Amino acid sequence: MTDTALSDRFHDAVVALVPDFENSNDILGLAVSGGPDSLALLLLAHECFPGRIAAASVNHGLRPEAHDECEFVSRLCVERNIPHQILKPSTPIRGSIQVEARKARYSLLNSWLEHRNIGLLATAHHADDQLETLIMRILRGSGIDGMSAIRAKRGHIIRPLLRFSKDMLVQFVSAQGITPIDDPTNKDQSFDRVRVREALAKLSGFDVSLASQSAAALDDARTAIHWMVDQLSNTHISKTANGCRLDKHEFPHEITRRLLLKCLHICDPALSPRGSQLEPLIKGLKQGETLTIGNILCKGGLTWSFAPAPKRNNS
Repeated sequence: MTDTALSDRFHDAVVALVPDFENSNDILGLAVSGGPDSLALLLLAHECFPGRIAAASVNHGLRPEAHDECEFVSRLCVERNIPHQILKPSTPIRGSIQVEARKARYSLLNSWLEHRNIGLLATAHHADDQLETLIMRILRGSGIDGMSAIRAKRGHIIRPLLRFSKDMLVQFVSAQGITPIDDPTNKDQSFDRVRVREALAKLSGFDVSLASQSAAALDDARTAIHWMVDQLSNTHISKTANGCRLDKHEFPHEITRRLLLKCLHICDPALSPRGSQLEPLIKGLKQGETLTIGNILCKGGLTWSFAPAPKRNNS
């Protein structure tokens, strides 16, 4: 694909995600790390929407090279007259590094957007990322909510590169005469994603962009199920003095499961039961049993009722 064709495709992807953007004066924020994916995002956005982008790079403070990598991005932006800012967390990242780094990154980026009055953030997730995410979630036993994977738009975040393969992006950046950052953590076998990526690299002859098509279809199915459950909950769930009641539950299993979750959340919004807890609860309620989950007393039968369980007398 030529650079012009790639640029046109990127332009169309942004406009499809945010139809009002092209004819507005809005600024598009970009998360740019210096790797080939985010550099392609930066260069394509600059080419398609000159003067209407701003970039930010996050230095998580986890590697000594990170400072120079952010400065590298800063120089590229200065050369193109693109506003750029380096963001760094105020406290060290601890715990599960990937999870906590992601939380810190989005917190910093959201604060940057708010400070600059920018309403949109584009990230460089691409088709290979989507496929890796789908495989990882299959291996973790995710349901349909998890299998919808990386969404092209979620709130103020857009991902216009989801139908672009990594090879496309690498070749595009190389054609600009720019050598991207090579993050050593991308080869760290202790991360699940790296092992999945290396396994997928052994396959050939597949169009990875189709992973986003599958993820989008799953997301459509997720949206349809949520809509159906909302309709049924409005009809069949009624609040009581201290809980709620479900007057019908003979639906396909997934619908029943989600209606049950809605009832439990009415009684305790903080309750997040696992599937292994819900399955025996559904079975018991259908058999007319009275069971407890968390601090909620659940009574089965033709109508299911839910209320806080009586406090135990420890005397």
